[in-house]
Amino acid sequence: MITAYFSGDKIFSNSEEAFSLYEKSCFGEKKESRIEYALFEALFLVRERKMQVLSGKKIIHLDSLIKKLRKIDKKLETKFTVYCDLRKAGYIVKTALKFGAEFRVYEKGIHPGEDHARWILYTSKEHDQLSWHDFAAKNRIAHSTKKNLLIAVVDEEGDVSYYEVSWIKP
Repeated sequence: MITAYFSGDKIFSNSEEAFSLYEKSCFGEKKESRIEYALFEALFLVRERKMQVLSGKKIIHLDSLIKKLRKIDKKLETKFTVYCDLRKAGYIVKTALKFGAEFRVYEKGIHPGEDHARWILYTSKEHDQLSWHDFAAKNRIAHSTKKNLLIAVVDEEGDVSYYEVSWIKP
């Protein structure tokens, strides 16, 4: 089991297990001598009983961790639902903040660094509204990064529907 630490708004580990899981399954990002986890990655690993998160010397249990992370990211539940759905289906999912999106999603079997992500993904709840202006902006970002736009909509039961938008040349 990976032992990770929660400090500020970061979750990280310098354990051998963290580096091993990073190499095998691309969880986290290498930053100097440690692995840093996106909030939803850490939550996923805690829920799957592959990680324990400490604050100082005290273990943060799953329910408490969710409460802490929700204060940092208001869309945590929606993002987490989508992340779990994609990870369990075999996709590698990484943050996409530098692209102005929530996630970048890699084709099955492709690891970051081997090839580029195929999709830029935005999450939404079933009853959220998306204006044409927002949709066009998201599509422009996807196009400018040479990726397809993927919108994940989470319904009231926690099921996820995906809508892919891609450019075609006439």
